[in-house]
Amino acid sequence: MTNETNLLSESAVRLFKDMTVSRNSTFRELWPAIEEMGFLLLLPAEGAGGLGGTPSHAFSVLKAAGHYALPLPLAEGMIGHFICCRAGLADLSGLTTVAWRHEGVFDGERFSGRLHAVPWGRDAERVVVCHGGGNFILRTTQASAVTRAENTAGEARDTLTFERAPATPAAGPSALLLGALLRTAQIVGALQATLELSTTYANDRVQFGRSIGKFQVIQHNLAVFAAEAAAATAAGEAATRAADLGDADFEIAAAKCRANKAAAVGHTAAHAVHGAIGFTKEYPLNHLTRRLLSWRSEFGGQRYWNAWLGQRAMDMDGGGFWETLTARSDDLGLRSVGLK
Repeated sequence: MTNETNLLSESAVRLFKDMTVSRNSTFRELWPAIEEMGFLLLLPAEGAGGLGGTPSHAFSVLKAAGHYALPLPLAEGMIGHFICCRAGLADLSGLTTVAWRHEGVFDGERFSGRLHAVPWGRDAERVVVCHGGGNFILRTTQASAVTRAENTAGEARDTLTFERAPATPAAGPSALLLGALLRTAQIVGALQATLELSTTYANDRVQFGRSIGKFQVIQHNLAVFAAEAAAATAAGEAATRAADLGDADFEIAAAKCRANKAAAVGHTAAHAVHGAIGFTKEYPLNHLTRRLLSWRSEFGGQRYWNAWLGQRAMDMDGGGFWETLTARSDDLGLRSVGLK
């Protein structure tokens, strides 16, 4: 990490650690502190009123958010501000969230249909909708109906209905790809925190006269978990490095696949170690694992990104895939150290 990234991460940790102490606080009570810290302006260019940060900066902040199971749509807000700034929107007060699933018709100027599982749709001012390789932006005040719902972690995931609502086209980058990268960061942070909790519990919990961490089956579960968490972290960092340099769709797709798999393994292993206590709402583990279960299906689940990667390979007609893959890896490694 650079010094700049370290400072960002440390600031995020201090803020998020304080925020998660009071989990009963509402969105309206917590969100102003996020806006005040300037995290939402991290990705937009300086010329557009932002801080001109890189995907690596955003990844470090979102990893900290995942580690502390931050109960706020920070990833969506960062993506929303970035896309809206690129589209030239001036008034960005309040939350801009992201919808990665929708059904309906967008004719280039208006949208009729439904946006599904919109994070904090009830509290948002605007919503960026992933549409093909681009996006479009809607004002939530134009919604004809808002149906409230929650994901497994208890986070707001609402359905918004629109009828011929004015929409602003917003060309790439795809909010879906950005969302997949930042969700990967959150998953990585939550996996690391879950592994720490599980290891500490295994060392402290005594059964039959010794800590349960001495039992081979527990050691095996934790070793598998640690390997999965390390693989997801490596994949996420590689995708972030590629995103810093430009074209990163392949690396992001692979990283989200790897993180989704690790989330499933980590959830199972952590609860196997903890037993019944891990499911109680008073214990911090469930705040992490319920988010792991939810986040792995958001901004593209395992099936979606596996199919995406498979189609990319098929588009090469079965030839040159390995050469292309290794060339990207070599090129990325050289460019990341300034040799290309």
